Amino acid sequence: MERVLPEVARSGIESMIEFAYSFEPYFAPTVVLVPGFVKDAVESLSETTGQDVETLEYLLGMFICYPLGMIMLSLPNGKVKHLFSFILGAFLLQFTIGIQWIHQLISSMVVYVMFLILPSKTAKTLVPIFMMAYITAGHLHRQYINYLGWDMDFTGPQMVLTMKLYSLAYNLYDGELIKNGKTDRAAKKCSDVAVTSLPGIIEYLGYTFCFATVLAGPAYEYKFYENACDGSLLYDKSGKPKGKIPSQAWATVRPLLGSLLCLGIFVVGSGMYPLLDPTDPQNATPALITEEMLGKPMYERYAYSWLALFFVRFKYYFAWMNAEGANNIWYAGFEGFDDKGEAKGWEVSNNIDVIQFETAPNLKTLSGAWNKKTANWLAKYVYIRTGGSLFATYGMSAFWHGFYPGYYLFFMSVPLIGFCERLGRKKLTPRYDTGKKWGPYAILCRVATSLIVQYMVQPFQLLAFDWAVENWKNYYFVGHIACIVFYLAVSNIPTPKKKEA
Repeated sequence: MERVLPEVARSGIESMIEFAYSFEPYFAPTVVLVPGFVKDAVESLSETTGQDVETLEYLLGMFICYPLGMIMLSLPNGKVKHLFSFILGAFLLQFTIGIQWIHQLISSMVVYVMFLILPSKTAKTLVPIFMMAYITAGHLHRQYINYLGWDMDFTGPQMVLTMKLYSLAYNLYDGELIKNGKTDRAAKKCSDVAVTSLPGIIEYLGYTFCFATVLAGPAYEYKFYENACDGSLLYDKSGKPKGKIPSQAWATVRPLLGSLLCLGIFVVGSGMYPLLDPTDPQNATPALITEEMLGKPMYERYAYSWLALFFVRFKYYFAWMNAEGANNIWYAGFEGFDDKGEAKGWEVSNNIDVIQFETAPNLKTLSGAWNKKTANWLAKYVYIRTGGSLFATYGMSAFWHGFYPGYYLFFMSVPLIGFCERLGRKKLTPRYDTGKKWGPYAILCRVATSLIVQYMVQPFQLLAFDWAVENWKNYYFVGHIACIVFYLAVSNIPTPKKKEA
């Protein structure tokens, strides 16, 4: 990163970083929640298992959320739960990222002050701007000091916090509109998560630091968190259950067991088919473009990359499924009851549908099954708030992820798939789709979606521009060319009349 910047720019950036680091002595004393013997125990375990300390801390932090969730369930409703959620969330951040936990506190408090002094109409604009500026600075700092590095820092939890506070700004605005009888189209669509008054500071910090979501999400709206903490999710105002309260046992155990399975698949599979060089992923040539790999036939190289990416995804499946169970154990993932008193389900904390994603017949289905709460954030608080602008939605998603060139190569290529899918639905689906989920046409769509998406997404993991382009070049940009050829060819096919469909 430093090599491509002019001296003046480097000097300015390093001065700003040095200024920010000058506050470290003031914030270091705030790391008080993790006893020294806990850190010593983790370091000892690291030496015994051969795993690095960062990885162990993250894994332990994720699994600790289960006993914490059991305690949360047993606490009385109200402020006690909020306080517990805040303190234990802060503990997990200090345990995993140390002094960098302060970013979560600073940004949360700045936004709370903004909520206090600004009209909701103004806050819904300025809060998202502030949070996106904060995470942008974090991403740029990370890329400058640790380019292509995979070390854990505050940017991961900060990305979750950005979605939470961005959403809350709009929830408060929608709540005010609804209270004043002036709802607009977007507010009506999001009325179920509208917040009519600013939460108290304890409730607010309990949400922003919630132990069950602070490390890996999911970033569901404040309303769901509040309902789980104040008891209104399960009981009416008289204290009577709103319906037959379902057991959370299977809703907790299922994702927990699933996460363990995914963790095992990731460890074994990534060891067999590494995407990057396991000895030095930050600097060494990725496994996909080594001389040895490039000497193999293209179909064999692609098969390797397909398997490598397949196994990489299981680390995300692990984190999201683990967090799902940690929320469900205290009913935060429960959707509540319908008007007849029937339990709705457990979708609030569900962030991934593995089977649906891996067998998706099109890009829309695939996107809807992956990182659901991020998709929910982009849909409710970016897409419909900008009049359905795909440019704003994809742009926000790219900025939120960071500034590695690989992200933008991927996001700029995805629309090609979208154009082809829309054309295919218009010209081919009416002719060949039999309506069967696993009919010949449906299977062809699933295979095509998997092959083209796996090709397009490779830069997202490679990150660096030269690595990403070199990788695509060695496939002769076949995915891009295939999309263009498909679009040109299918465009010349007559559109079936409705009666032929």
